Amino acid sequence: MAARTELDGQPSEFVDAVAQLRDAALRPEVLCEPLPAPRRIAPYAYAQSGDVHVAGEEIGTGRLVLLHDPAGNDAWQGTFRLVTFARAEVDAEMASDPVLPEVGWSWLVEALGAQGASYVAPSGSVTTVRTEGFGGMEEDGSTAQLEIRASWTPLFGRGVGLAAHAEAWGDLLCTVAGLPPLAPGVLTLPRRGPEGRPRR
Repeated sequence: MAARTELDGQPSEFVDAVAQLRDAALRPEVLCEPLPAPRRIAPYAYAQSGDVHVAGEEIGTGRLVLLHDPAGNDAWQGTFRLVTFARAEVDAEMASDPVLPEVGWSWLVEALGAQGASYVAPSGSVTTVRTEGFGGMEEDGSTAQLEIRASWTPLFGRGVGLAAHAEAWGDLLCTVAGLPPLAPGVLTLPRRGPEGRPRR
């Protein structure tokens, strides 16, 4: 395959990186769509949403943002940065468990490790929110949400591309939403657009 050239003023390495994210083989429960990318954080950016659907119901949501600064960024320790957000409702009793934030962070670390996605300079937070209804809302009972926000600098090349990081992100969304991991040997397929063609 011929090397990509700059497209609409975007560096070829950024164009290639975006293609790798879009072509990642995510679990079938994760439906992705492009999002408007942030414009002030880095010279080049790409963003996509990811919603976890089971039996027609959305049970989790998130987004993935790719930032690129060809000049490098000392805080990133590199020229690329991935930023993610994942959120889903959890059992209200689970939300009160003091170890849940630590467990939530371990889900990200384990997802990246399982996909062979190397990285440096990870940073993030895990938040649990519990809501209790009173008065007219008392019948709603208790609800709770788990929210993970994280960023890391991907190390890719030598046979491991950004697709591994996107696939780890998809796995994280499913874990946060409460889905069990795929059985060993079960393969996922590249995402397809509405007409059945692979998304590019």
